[in-house]
Amino acid sequence: MILRCHACGQSNRVPAAKLAAGPRCGSCKGALDAHPIAVGSEAEFQELVQGSPLPVVVDYWAAWCGPCRSVAPELERLARERQGQLVVAKVDTEALPGVAQRFGIRGIPTMILFRQGQEVRRTSGAMPAAQIAAQLGL
Repeated sequence: MILRCHACGQSNRVPAAKLAAGPRCGSCKGALDAHPIAVGSEAEFQELVQGSPLPVVVDYWAAWCGPCRSVAPELERLARERQGQLVVAKVDTEALPGVAQRFGIRGIPTMILFRQGQEVRRTSGAMPAAQIAAQLGL
């Protein structure tokens, strides 16, 4: 996984298996896991959901989707509030249609909770962070 440091902008390579260890930026030593991870490829998606020791909430979204844009700050909040307990990731359905198709994404935003590579729960629609957590059983 390539995680961009939100403090200094440095790109950092972090194996998915190390996400629970609280990875830090190699340059400024800032925390790397307090923001949603933008998944850039199908291989990266697979590495994340299969290799993360933490549960992974994946938000399927698109730039043209108004509700997706409105739920983005709520996912940021969820990532901050549950730092060290779960990973929040974002899959752009326009950039990675194969990933969206594999999971039968028909409407966005859709959030799916994965544990050890397996889908556990899903919910759709824009909602506050607390409701997302409740719908996903977090």
